[in-house]
Amino acid sequence: MELTIVLLNLVYAVIGAALALLFMVLGFKVFDRITPFDTSRQLEEKNTAVGIVVGAIFVGLGIAVGLVIGLGLN
Repeated sequence: MELTIVLLNLVYAVIGAALALLFMVLGFKVFDRITPFDTSRQLEEKNTAVGIVVGAIFVGLGIAVGLVIGLGLN
């Protein structure tokens, strides 16, 4: 009985990680579309301000999606 619960939680965690990555990619694409500059090019040019903003977006999305996944496991 406990083994099935552990395996089910593992499956939920893997699916949750895949969804988190998907939402992070979508969030970056939305951010890239709404800004008047090319985010990828700015990151290639080592623009620190853009890097900090993109990092903050990833952290924020990671926290939000992680909470949703964590609450789904309970």
